[in-house]
Amino acid sequence: QVQLVESGGGSVQAGGSLRLSCAASGRTFSAMGWFRQAPGKAREFVAAISWWGVGTLYEDSVKGRFTISRDNRKDMVYLQMISLKPEDTAVYYCAAKSSGSYLTSSSYNYWGQGTQVTVSS
Repeated sequence: QVQLVESGGGSVQAGGSLRLSCAASGRTFSAMGWFRQAPGKAREFVAAISWWGVGTLYEDSVKGRFTISRDNRKDMVYLQMISLKPEDTAVYYCAAKSSGSYLTSSSYNYWGQGTQVTVSS
């Protein structure tokens, strides 16, 4: 059974930092990613990483502030977030795809339950 379990969300002030973690189990994947959904908005792509951690992709608004990484030995994926802004407030979801490249933000077929990130001004 595939499981993606996020942790690390919380509340911080603008300019602060958080690190989200995602524990993956149940199978191997071709890519893993992070998405977010703010209140009243559609879910949007944030970052992705190839299964072996060689390649990464970022949404433009988080480039230079967020870093996605993975630990293959532990089957963990991380999202390090710095210089957080109020507009980063959202529920963040870990996602994985069973096939396809990390270079496309579609075709993710496994999802975690989400973790709340709140950034206050």
